[in-house]
Amino acid sequence: MEKGVDSFSDYLKEQFRLDDLDMKTYSPLTLAYIGDSIYDLVIRTLVVCQGNCPANKLHKNASALVKASAQAEMIEKIMPLLTDEEKQIYKRGRNAKSYTMAKNATMLDYRKATGFEALMGYLYLENQMHRMIDLVKEGIRSLENVDSNVRNKINVDKAADAIAEDDMTEAAVKENTNEI
Repeated sequence: MEKGVDSFSDYLKEQFRLDDLDMKTYSPLTLAYIGDSIYDLVIRTLVVCQGNCPANKLHKNASALVKASAQAEMIEKIMPLLTDEEKQIYKRGRNAKSYTMAKNATMLDYRKATGFEALMGYLYLENQMHRMIDLVKEGIRSLENVDSNVRNKINVDKAADAIAEDDMTEAAVKENTNEI
């Protein structure tokens, strides 16, 4: 089997005999549901690859990047980089009628974050992980309202490139991330 992140969802489909999906038929909240998880996995991977530390510190660092206000800031900064199709997916997610609200977010940030997550879910399910990671890298680089200690600890270029290349060996992790 081919190595790499783009083949992950194909491998899941193959192993569990899942049908191909038509993303145009899925609700934006369904895309946001899976997008929340895959984005969280990428961020947790980046945080864990900083080095071994207590779980509460890992949680704090990851939370700073996955909270609604950070996602809202990221989508605003990366909007000029999006294709027309990606903008359409984002807008569908942002405008979706949600029956929940984030605990510590404004309604505007929550809606933007839902759109961001819908885009992440769409890119993942369309096997466009490289594109997703490129957008996440640009988004993290652009964050201004996130604790600079958290943002600067993540060597975004090297760590995200390692994820994209499926090269997360112990040596690569040490080489591609900053020490805590």
